[in-house]
Amino acid sequence: MRNIVLRFDMRCAPQCPNTPAERYRCALEMSQWADRNAVDVVGLSEHHNTTDGFLSAPLQMAGMIAALTSRVRISVSALLVPLHDPLRLAEDIALLDLVSAGRFSATCGLGYRESEYRCFGVNWERRGQIFDEKLDILLHALKGGPIVNHGHSTQINPAPVSPVYTLLMVGGNSFAAARRAARHGLYFCPAIDDPELEDAYQAACRDYGFKYGFTIPPRVPSTTFISEDPTECWRNIGEYLIYDALAYGAWRHPNRRAYAESFACNIEELKAEGKYRILTPGQALQTIRETGSLHLAPLAGGVPFDIGWDSLRLFEQKVQPHL
Repeated sequence: MRNIVLRFDMRCAPQCPNTPAERYRCALEMSQWADRNAVDVVGLSEHHNTTDGFLSAPLQMAGMIAALTSRVRISVSALLVPLHDPLRLAEDIALLDLVSAGRFSATCGLGYRESEYRCFGVNWERRGQIFDEKLDILLHALKGGPIVNHGHSTQINPAPVSPVYTLLMVGGNSFAAARRAARHGLYFCPAIDDPELEDAYQAACRDYGFKYGFTIPPRVPSTTFISEDPTECWRNIGEYLIYDALAYGAWRHPNRRAYAESFACNIEELKAEGKYRILTPGQALQTIRETGSLHLAPLAGGVPFDIGWDSLRLFEQKVQPHL
């Protein structure tokens, strides 16, 4: 199954020439472009308490994209459930499901930055327990029945049309995350392809009686640009890409394992590592044929949006016709 992703996290290097307002409008225009072309998913991320403008309101952004598109799926990964009121999350997700005609989904995550928990007044030490408690309320609310939240009985109305297991999945890279997904009757989307994690998830599915457990491993994720001259493109955007890699790496947590995490310290190491790629149209086409996947991130690290658009137009004109 093919999986071509257009991904936005809105992080910006200090030298980015475009204003935040311009970049958000550009991301919406690029999402409309994705809807007209052979992109399967527009992917959004969530982080808070940052200095570089990382996307902090992914559900609102998802709603804007849903209103401007009619075909492409919209995904938030990861949605940091412990930082939100679960009833309000359920209301927002229900609306997204209705407006998008079932095109929205989210991978629920625990998160790994203590500062985010502190700024929202959420207990970092109890984060696993809080995640389970809030996820349980969120799931019951999305099923449309009555729930008790903060001691009061209520239910969301209107409820979503889509089944809960198509709306939500559980992410993570630990055995606890695998068991959490099975316990709540949800698909598991680990951040890394680890056979032991998949085995732990399937064992937990048997323990909890979830007959339909399914693991969705990552497909060689990397940040990809398309250029007729990759060497020249690296000269133009390398500083933005290494900024993106170093900023993400600065959040490194001892329990975090993710394919997307780079360990490069400079542009040459970043090129060699392969997690950030600039491919010719032919190479991009070959990558899709071999892996079924391509992750386009045209605004990564604050890349000027005219260069991002060049990458997308090359996909449209020189890759897409051959798919």
